[in-house]
Amino acid sequence: MEVTQNSDNNDRKFALPVDSEHKATVFRLFSVATPHMRAFHLSWISFFACFVSTFAAPPLLPIIRDNLNLTATDIGNAGIAAVSGAVFARVAMGTACDLFGPRLASSSLILLTAPAVFLSAIANSPAAFLMVRFFTGFSLATFVSTQFWMSSMFSPGVVGTANGLSGGWGNLGGGATQLIMPLVYSLIHSHIGSTKFTAWRIAFFIPAIFQTLSAFAIFFLGQDMPDGNYVRLEKSGEKHKDSFSQVFYHAITNYRGWILALTYGYCFGVELTIDNIIAQYFYDRFNVNLHTAGIIAASFGLANLFSRPGGGILSDVVAKRFGMRGRLWTLWVVQMIGGLLCLLLGIVGSLSASIAVMLVFSVFVQAACGLTFGVVPFVSRRSLGVISGMTGGGGNVGAVLTQVIFFRGSRYSTEEGMMLMGVMMMCCTLPILFIYFPQWGGLFCGPKKGSTEQDYYLSEWSKAEKEQGFHKMSLKFADNSRTERGKKGSSAPIPSNYETSPTMV
Repeated sequence: MEVTQNSDNNDRKFALPVDSEHKATVFRLFSVATPHMRAFHLSWISFFACFVSTFAAPPLLPIIRDNLNLTATDIGNAGIAAVSGAVFARVAMGTACDLFGPRLASSSLILLTAPAVFLSAIANSPAAFLMVRFFTGFSLATFVSTQFWMSSMFSPGVVGTANGLSGGWGNLGGGATQLIMPLVYSLIHSHIGSTKFTAWRIAFFIPAIFQTLSAFAIFFLGQDMPDGNYVRLEKSGEKHKDSFSQVFYHAITNYRGWILALTYGYCFGVELTIDNIIAQYFYDRFNVNLHTAGIIAASFGLANLFSRPGGGILSDVVAKRFGMRGRLWTLWVVQMIGGLLCLLLGIVGSLSASIAVMLVFSVFVQAACGLTFGVVPFVSRRSLGVISGMTGGGGNVGAVLTQVIFFRGSRYSTEEGMMLMGVMMMCCTLPILFIYFPQWGGLFCGPKKGSTEQDYYLSEWSKAEKEQGFHKMSLKFADNSRTERGKKGSSAPIPSNYETSPTMV
């Protein structure tokens, strides 16, 4: 069924019901409708490909280690390099999305990092191995374009679900590669007859080709926003071409973005750390074979099939009744439980107990990631990309710091590192207590009397910019985000000075 919306005297038809911004108000998983659901499937598949490439090495480390004579420090440094490359790349990706659109920003980065995956096949020293992992890791910045794209395509009522599913299914690549790479290696080594030191090199061509194809798919099949690509919208005057300085300024001066970057550093950052160490941990501590270690490690990442999406869906569900305060409370509780489970994972000493705790832990830590990006789209409308980049970059910073402090060298055993990582995760979750939206409230305080969504989002625009109409998209978003007041607040009367967006007149 097609739904017609009228905006700026132009009739546009969409396969899904849409709001005044032409964002889809429903999420139909098994649809490929243009542009909303096509963007969803392109985003998660491309992000999945980048995850497979970035974490293609860990499941083959026992073989690569022997071939390149890697020490424990070399392996730790390479793991850190793989996630550190995306720290600044994620912030840059957010800015690129704000200025040029997610389609061009995402496809460009994926294509630019693909050569590093191909070059993994000819790495012949610890330094070369570290460098290819470093540059391949830049591709993880596509997470930011994925979340930005979903926030541009789906309305506030379902944006948590869209962000959770796209991010979760993309992260699924971290678990899938634990199965894919040993299988590809085994086929090349056993069935084709290559030596083991040649087989692992050939295996890297599979994720490299997959990543390259996903870049072309986004560029030729994707669309930036429901109404078209940035270039066309800016030429037609439907979208204001924003300036870097203003976009960046309104992002870095919003303290909520910094808090979410910190907390995300110890849910997604912890997940990245586990992706890097878990296979080798079970291989070394419990003396399981490479294939078994890969299956156990894969089960952690594969939980993203439902855990991170579950976090996003849960965020939307609680928001329908409790609004933004419900989103924040759920994030705080789930991430604290995740920290306790991480601590417990380092304590248990048997194989079966470790696997059981790891599986439950994976659900909570990944659900916390989904819950985080149920909040992020509401922090800023004008600087959504940079806020998403800051938060996503925080995840990589958390992973780097955790691996440097706890899993580099021999200062701590792996189990001791896990215990301390759990403690740090709980400590870094506490600042959620300080997130407060004047129009909606925070964990312990209700909304400020008389404060509206328009007050919050239009404060990002100067009087001169408003006079030129640059704020119209923020105005529409403010109208649509009134649902974040919760079940009771959404029925509150609209203030007499509340400006109505053009499409709602």
